[in-house]
Amino acid sequence: MTSTLSANLKQRADYTHKHNLRTGRHGWLRLTPAYSVKMVEELIGAMERPACVLDPFCGTATTGLSAAYHGHSAVTTEINPFLVWLGRAKTARYSHRDILRARDACVAALSLVKRGKISPALEPPIHNIGRWWTPESLKFLRTLNAAIDETTAQGTSERTLLRVAFCRTLISLSNAAFNHQSMSFKTEGVQFALAIATDQCGMFEDDVRFVLCGAEENPTGSCAVIEGDARDLPQVLKTRFELVITSPPYANRMSYIRELRPYMYWLGFLVNGRDAGELDWVSIGGTWGVATSRLTEWKPRTQCHCGKKLNEILERISHQENANGVLLANYVAKYFEDIWMHLEGLRAVLSKGARIHYIVGNSTFYGVLLPVEEFYADMMRTLGFEDVQIRPVRKRNSKKELIEFDVSACWRAAI
Repeated sequence: MTSTLSANLKQRADYTHKHNLRTGRHGWLRLTPAYSVKMVEELIGAMERPACVLDPFCGTATTGLSAAYHGHSAVTTEINPFLVWLGRAKTARYSHRDILRARDACVAALSLVKRGKISPALEPPIHNIGRWWTPESLKFLRTLNAAIDETTAQGTSERTLLRVAFCRTLISLSNAAFNHQSMSFKTEGVQFALAIATDQCGMFEDDVRFVLCGAEENPTGSCAVIEGDARDLPQVLKTRFELVITSPPYANRMSYIRELRPYMYWLGFLVNGRDAGELDWVSIGGTWGVATSRLTEWKPRTQCHCGKKLNEILERISHQENANGVLLANYVAKYFEDIWMHLEGLRAVLSKGARIHYIVGNSTFYGVLLPVEEFYADMMRTLGFEDVQIRPVRKRNSKKELIEFDVSACWRAAI
């Protein structure tokens, strides 16, 4: 079945984060797991009237921003405080005065940097920071960081906009390569040559220009970004929704804090590696640091009702010939328990007739295919959702068995 599906699908770069990179505010910061604004636009475009739209897994606020641009009223929840900040920055309305103030602040900050009139800020406590930036780039970023603080006030739009641009610049100047799931670093010689040839102030000016161009395009609708746990929606939300469009973390043991660490350290959302692990542990699908070690002792708290098929897959993954089989089986079991808790609570915040869309990908562990989309559909049916459909969207990479799906359903009951 999977082979037949794969033969008729393409990888569709326009259905990935790559499509977002030059799309106004959607392209402010890149994040590999982010899904494409084009996919969201196609789903939202089917709504003929303004609606209340929910994304319980905010990420980079793709759904919330798209819904607001279409005139809808959107709410999105997120457990990561940095992504809450970013989502609010991307979905805010900015006045002409805000734009002018941000431009003036950029000029003032770079003037301090160029004239050497400000002391560099403290170096962020990133482990082995020399792998990330050359000494020259690191000094520039520390000085620019201090200059932004000096020329803008806490909580102002101009500081928010310059901070977004600063995040773009720090990644452009970094030695990190985010071209595949396992992050790597350029060789030291290549990094040094690039740093010497780079106009660092000009790079930041370009990033500010790009961010302000997006800030000028205000949405006609609204989006509220709420810090909260997607497994606890009835306590987090007091509104009912007609449409859900989301892409939850995939069951592929990819740390969703991995690419966010440099931003979070520089902006003060993280102060040590253990905090990163703790955040990944409370997140669905997280496996960074302490999150991995705790999986060994993890025990299920509830029955996720995925049935005999999941148990058989867990047994195959945990086979004694697989070095980390028990740990990964626990990871998969915990993932589906968390998603069950989320879907169970979701029902309480849906209007009668609400439509939900979950963009999810399947996975493999030790050659064992994990049909994530089927388990989502089974859980939805068990919880009382109707008209459950699984629509293949695209191939995720060159592995023919890895596919992305839109799992959709309708909620017609009332709680």
